[in-house]
Amino acid sequence: MWQYFMPTKVLFSQKVVEQSKELLRTFGKNALIVTGKTSSRLNGSLNDVENALNSIDIEYHTYDKIEENPTFEQIRTAVGECKDQSFDFVIGVGGGSPLDSAKAIAVLLKNPSLGVEDLYDASKYNSSLPIIAVPTTSGTGSEVTQYSVLTDDMGFKRGFSHEKIFPALALIDPTYTLSMGTSLTRSTGLDALCHAVEGFLSKRATLISDLYAIEAMRLIRDNLPVVLKEPDNYKAREAMAYASSLAGMVISQTSTTLAHVLGYPLSTFKGIRHGDATAAFLGAIVSGAQSEVPEKVDLVRKIFGKIDEFIASAGLSIKVQITDDELERWIKRAISANHMRWTRGKFTEDLIRELYEGVRAN
Repeated sequence: MWQYFMPTKVLFSQKVVEQSKELLRTFGKNALIVTGKTSSRLNGSLNDVENALNSIDIEYHTYDKIEENPTFEQIRTAVGECKDQSFDFVIGVGGGSPLDSAKAIAVLLKNPSLGVEDLYDASKYNSSLPIIAVPTTSGTGSEVTQYSVLTDDMGFKRGFSHEKIFPALALIDPTYTLSMGTSLTRSTGLDALCHAVEGFLSKRATLISDLYAIEAMRLIRDNLPVVLKEPDNYKAREAMAYASSLAGMVISQTSTTLAHVLGYPLSTFKGIRHGDATAAFLGAIVSGAQSEVPEKVDLVRKIFGKIDEFIASAGLSIKVQITDDELERWIKRAISANHMRWTRGKFTEDLIRELYEGVRAN
């Protein structure tokens, strides 16, 4: 048996926010915009959202203090500052961090008795303020998933999942991605790559998710090298935005695998961007799946050749200082992660240690 559920309405075009403003009116009269300090202002997305709301007389408050890898404490602060206003819906504007934060905030504003830790117990809530997602990067796919990843009080990234945090509406304008620099373009593109490949090889993959994954992989193969060399190439940016959303739709059905878990500590503790950190371990996921789904691995290799070589051609090279204590803590956390259930192959503590040694500076 397989199933498919993706309740987000997706609109994709240039000037999509302006074209969809009447649709925004259906969500209520008072909006909370959740975004970061700078990028959404530089790429024009925040201005477009605010102008659209002004033009249809919707009141709004802009909360722009979201940082990369948002923490539990940042979410608590945001909710504390916004809880006394009667918001009808939440608009997340930006990359994965603002979108994931918007999801958490939307739940906590709707359920004021909950704390941020309660987000990880899906039985404690069954409602959220409606969420609108306006992505400005091509990577996380958060605009079409029921996932949010936050950094807990111990400094570890943790994802929670709930059907109610699927955005009701995703407004995707590839124009917003034109201002991304090379490193962010690479990291977000590799994040989309990981979603597509991990989802394709996941034990939860379905016939529908595989169709999306294959198309996303082909689009990334053809267009990530282009946007890295020609950042103003709109057609390639458009294709990457499309691939990112497709890959997001993939993991909304399949979840991610061990590569994400292995990459989280590199992002949280070593400052490596999420997509880069995850991609460093993607080759192991492909190799691990060989014994279980050789035909799928063959197709991944037909598309990319050697996946590690494709990733390296994007300019990724990671070497970080890792203490022995960090190494052992990360291994124990990885081996017990839920993601292991969906990861094909046998990943022992020794193999995980070997993978971390591969990114460890001498």
